[in-house]
Amino acid sequence: MELIKEYRTVSEVVGPLMIVDQVEGVQYNELVEIKLHNGDVRQGQVLEVHEDKAMVQLFEGSTGINLAKAKVRFTGHPLELPVSEDMVGRIFNGMGKPIDGGPDLIPEKYLDIDGQAINPVSRDYPDEFIQTGISAIDHLNTLVRGQKLPIFSGSGLPHQELAAQIARQATVLNSDEGFAVVFAAMGVTFEEAEFFMNDLRETGAIDRSVLFVNLANDPAIERIATPRIALTTAEYLAYEKGMHVLVIMTDMTNYAEALREVSAARREVPGRRGYPGYLYTNLSTLYERAGRLVGKKGSVTQIPILTMPEDDITHPIPDLTGYITEGQVILSHDLYNSGYRPPINVLPSLSRLKDKGSGEGKTRGDHAPTMNQLFAAYAQGKQAKELAVVLGESALSETDRLYVKFTDRFEKEYINQGFQTNRTIQETLDLGWDLLSILPRTELKRIKDDMIDQYLPNLQKATDQEA
Repeated sequence: MELIKEYRTVSEVVGPLMIVDQVEGVQYNELVEIKLHNGDVRQGQVLEVHEDKAMVQLFEGSTGINLAKAKVRFTGHPLELPVSEDMVGRIFNGMGKPIDGGPDLIPEKYLDIDGQAINPVSRDYPDEFIQTGISAIDHLNTLVRGQKLPIFSGSGLPHQELAAQIARQATVLNSDEGFAVVFAAMGVTFEEAEFFMNDLRETGAIDRSVLFVNLANDPAIERIATPRIALTTAEYLAYEKGMHVLVIMTDMTNYAEALREVSAARREVPGRRGYPGYLYTNLSTLYERAGRLVGKKGSVTQIPILTMPEDDITHPIPDLTGYITEGQVILSHDLYNSGYRPPINVLPSLSRLKDKGSGEGKTRGDHAPTMNQLFAAYAQGKQAKELAVVLGESALSETDRLYVKFTDRFEKEYINQGFQTNRTIQETLDLGWDLLSILPRTELKRIKDDMIDQYLPNLQKATDQEA
């Protein structure tokens, strides 16, 4: 084994970057150890090599580095994460070190955090339903195993509560394989981190979760590694341990800001809004790590969460995320201000794979028709309400009034289920029928007659008995 050289040739340090001169045999992405004059050891990663100069990105910041006395070692391998099944139930910092006071892990192996791109040929099609217990997602924007479905939030909206609710409640129906949640929090405040940790602990959901917490006061560079470390853990549990893994990453906006910070330090030419031109490529290296592999039991499903700066859906982060992922769930200020929780705005939300994960044998045969009917009725009710604002209630027809009544009840009962209610898909579908029974049967144009006969009379009977 060749000896690892130590270099004492640090020529400059700018922000999170350090230049080392007279190096040889150094490779891109290699892990670097920097020993300071006081004995501290910090880590970094090679960003660029030019002739005999290497540019190193420092994970723990550059304060206190004495150029003349710092010793630099290039380790010859990329940043690796020690993994083992014992990670489930544990809490780590953004670099994968335990912070819950538990014992150190005994690693089964070390994995490169950048992972391997999935060969498209070996990808299996996502088609199994994941129940989150949230009606507006399960029924109308169905999440499918192996999918990536982002949540677009705005400032001040309760996406953290929604994330915690999904982490607590999500489950794969009719499956005996293990289910785990990998939760990556990037750039969150101490209070938010405490909220996640306590919520998962109190409800017992921590027993099947792996938490990675990168705080707002941690170095920005660490934020770039956190989602990769979380996804490496997820891939290990999914493809080597056969588990269904749901990865929740919040907040992708903080991740992109960190990327912009490093890009500025490297003096790169900025792209849209100052983000680097490679933001799309960079995000895709994270999102495309979701999926299922042919011949493997496990799967990685992703829910990235991002706050849209100034609630602007055309901002580069939500814009590019929308291109790469399979739909989006959008939160609404109007619903939030009306007191509805979770404030999911179903009309602009979309899951492009919802048809693949619903129907007979997966959820229930009436899933797709009732979903289409609820969408249509809600949209029509919203239009009727706008009409009433302009022309007054008296301008509405009898049917329009029923649509308004439907819309009000739909928001109050169906969307507004709170952050503690866990509804099965059957309960959600039954509630949908209950709401559709407000409308005249002739309006249910998206549901076949035999299905209406099958489900509506049961409701009628139930209501008669109650009366």
